[in-house]
Amino acid sequence: MYIPKHFEETRPEVLHGLMRSHPFATLVVLGADGLIVNHLPMLLDPAAGPFGTLRCHVARANPLWKALPGAVQAMAIFQGPDSYISPSWYPTKREHGKAVPTWNYAVVHAQGQPRAVDDRAWLFAHVSEMAALHEASQPVPWKIADAPPDFIDSMVAAIVGIEMPLSQVSGKWKMSQNRPAVDKPAIVAALEAQGTDRARGTAALVKQAAKD
Repeated sequence: MYIPKHFEETRPEVLHGLMRSHPFATLVVLGADGLIVNHLPMLLDPAAGPFGTLRCHVARANPLWKALPGAVQAMAIFQGPDSYISPSWYPTKREHGKAVPTWNYAVVHAQGQPRAVDDRAWLFAHVSEMAALHEASQPVPWKIADAPPDFIDSMVAAIVGIEMPLSQVSGKWKMSQNRPAVDKPAIVAALEAQGTDRARGTAALVKQAAKD
């Protein structure tokens, strides 16, 4: 990934924060027969290894897990907030007209060597953790104990886990850091006026980048 210095993000807590807040990642694996791409919700264990470890699961029918022993490398791509940025928002554009459209975005690339985990205890603990995490905000959180044990056993038997200790994590926060200071509040105001979660998320990151 091309990362100009002013857009580079290296702080582990910031990188991990985006991975947690936007856990649905694109997993790209370089297998013996070429690239394999899947879109999967990920769990991050930041304490496992120097850069953390990602865990997820796939259907047993998915050929990905059988390709992992021959895989050279893999990358999980986490996409944060992104928005179109119009040059008409810039006060400086009205002064000299020297401005063009662009796109603001935040993204994390996490690399590692994945392995398949075909172990019932591991899988049960994994899906329990995933359910607890994503059900926490529900008015009546669902838990594995709500379903019959034999049904859960059959569901767990139908999946295979993937664990990927991370060897490298890089981040790109393109959030108008290269714009003059006078343009940044105008960018934030225009994004917030759109009223969408996506635009508000981008506005929040533009604000934070202006402070860092």
